[in-house]
Amino acid sequence: MKTLICSCNRTMPLDEAALKRALSQAGIEADLSAHTVLCRREAAAFQRAARSGEELLVACTQESRLFLELNEATEGALPVAERPIRFVNIRETAGWSGDAAQATPKLAALIAAAQLPDPAPVPTVSYRSAGRCLVVGPAQAAQRAAALLADALEVTVLVQGRGEGWPQRRQYVVHAGRLTGLRGWLGAFEASWTTDNPIDLDLCTRCNACISACPEGAIDFSYQVDMERCRAHRDCVRVCEAAGAIDFQREATTVTETFDLVLDLGDRPWLAMHQPPQGYVHAGPDPARLWQAVLTLKDWVGEFEKPKFFHYKRKLCAHSRNEKLGCQACVEVCSARAIRSELHDRGGIFVEPHLCVGCGACTTVCPSGALAYAYPDTVDQGRRLRTLISTYLKAGGRHPALLLHSEGAGARLVEDLGRAARVDPALHGVPARVLPVALWHTASVGLDLWLAAVAYGAAQVWVLLTDEEAPEYREALAAQAALANAILNGLGFDGTPVALIEARDARDLAALDRALRAPAGRSVRQPATFATQADKRVTLDLALDHLLAQAPQPVDEIALPRAGAPFGTVVLDTDKCTLCLSCVGACPEGALVDNPERPQLSFIEKHCVQCGLCETTCPEGAITLQPRLWLADGGKARKQARVLHEVEPYRCVRCGKPFGTLKAVELMIGKLAGHAAFQGPALERLRMCGDCRVIDLYSQPDEVRITDL
Repeated sequence: MKTLICSCNRTMPLDEAALKRALSQAGIEADLSAHTVLCRREAAAFQRAARSGEELLVACTQESRLFLELNEATEGALPVAERPIRFVNIRETAGWSGDAAQATPKLAALIAAAQLPDPAPVPTVSYRSAGRCLVVGPAQAAQRAAALLADALEVTVLVQGRGEGWPQRRQYVVHAGRLTGLRGWLGAFEASWTTDNPIDLDLCTRCNACISACPEGAIDFSYQVDMERCRAHRDCVRVCEAAGAIDFQREATTVTETFDLVLDLGDRPWLAMHQPPQGYVHAGPDPARLWQAVLTLKDWVGEFEKPKFFHYKRKLCAHSRNEKLGCQACVEVCSARAIRSELHDRGGIFVEPHLCVGCGACTTVCPSGALAYAYPDTVDQGRRLRTLISTYLKAGGRHPALLLHSEGAGARLVEDLGRAARVDPALHGVPARVLPVALWHTASVGLDLWLAAVAYGAAQVWVLLTDEEAPEYREALAAQAALANAILNGLGFDGTPVALIEARDARDLAALDRALRAPAGRSVRQPATFATQADKRVTLDLALDHLLAQAPQPVDEIALPRAGAPFGTVVLDTDKCTLCLSCVGACPEGALVDNPERPQLSFIEKHCVQCGLCETTCPEGAITLQPRLWLADGGKARKQARVLHEVEPYRCVRCGKPFGTLKAVELMIGKLAGHAAFQGPALERLRMCGDCRVIDLYSQPDEVRITDL
């Protein structure tokens, strides 16, 4: 791949020969050439590279638009649709830093990661909007908004409360009522409201006869009856007889209609969530926000697509079994309300792809891997992290730290820090050992990839949080970080290997600068080479096996925080357990298993996700959960089945064949002994196996009753 790098008018040090050696040491093939002002005086070099037809990487994101236009204008250059041009930022992320002269390994890592093939395309979710827009709010504000939207959208206004008046010309549908429900997404909103005023605004012709007829002045140009002033003389009904818009006998009714778009002008948003669905805009009473809302809504007409951000495997889901509730992590963390429980339906959960905004927090907190992130998936994301870290280390770098940030606000903050450090001597910039990684959303990467990164050789993993992260995501990431640190500290990796960095805007640049200059932590002696897998639990096992082998301080057991722990054991009270094995049927991961040959309950700790379904299902209350990471025998013990409880089987009193357990049969007999249907021979049959019970029934036909059958 042809790679063009530029020192941006000599504002950053670039050693072309050293960078070529570093790439070669890392096994990266790159036809590299360095330039001084590639976007201006040396633009011909870009054109020559564009005409070559080879894949092209330009180490400059600041002038990417210019290079794309230059490619289009260059005779003989392939169009971008046939030969995409890749871009990577080395200026703010590496070159404009206090230790930029030592950043050659980092530059090699950034270039190597940028050369990776694009992730596999993901399915898309479609929206179709015809521009039917509901405007909800006070009369005057709604009227102003409707006037601004009516030239491009089909507007319906729902007035909240009485207003100052409506224009005589009917330009859009007007209703008055109280909004009672709103749900949906772009192109598919469903709004419900209750109407209880005698005047139906949709039927009203604005003839104003009712205003003239009302002696109390209870009707004004809002065309709604003020019921506190009305004395029920009903002259308004008489003058409106032809139109039929006034009816004091009309009962309060609920109206439900569908819309493509919703503009909410209320003081508080009806859909009060961190990331409301596309097609819904809350402008409130602020005129400036109204103008922005109008421009946004006018753009939402037509057909649109977005990625489907997740994969879901119901058979792995630990949310529910047999209408018993287990793990609720994804339902609780979703700030877009895109996930709902199907406890009383078919079990598991349902994710509405039209509401999903792609934060990935649900996949991060999912202990079983039933929900997996797809944009990109863990295989591609893991390959990217491994390429970055391994290239950096092979090129001579030491103690790399990953900085995970969003593609939006996070990327802007990193670039702001680089620019500020260029002119402010008090700031260092992004250090040479810090490798920035842009994500669609910071919550999309969690414990499995963090531990994999440490196994690959990262000394630290930092997650940059800005205003983009909802409170639910912050709590989830903090819980995941606590788990990661408990595991790594338990293995002897001291300090805080995984940390969350708060920097909401440019005012926090100094704090961000200090955080990125934290001392390097301990890293593994031998970096791992495994590839991350689509199965989250497999990736976790690969990372844990390598970290345990490299651990400065191997241990047999690590206690884990209870919040979100994906590992642990079950503690069984054998005095209570009857070996009914209902827990085996409830376990979605196969961690609890029975033995067809004898009454026995075994447990494979590696499979346990601490969902709690066994605990809630057990009729005797014999099971409790204990979060931990069990690493005895080099981690082999947790992968093997161990017997939790076994007893001698109860033998049929007629034929001697084993069935059930002594405790279960005795418990059953004890509970049914006083029942009228289980007296005499019927009670004795409870001590028989199924075959003998039938034989005994038909050998004594005079005793057979409906209850016996």
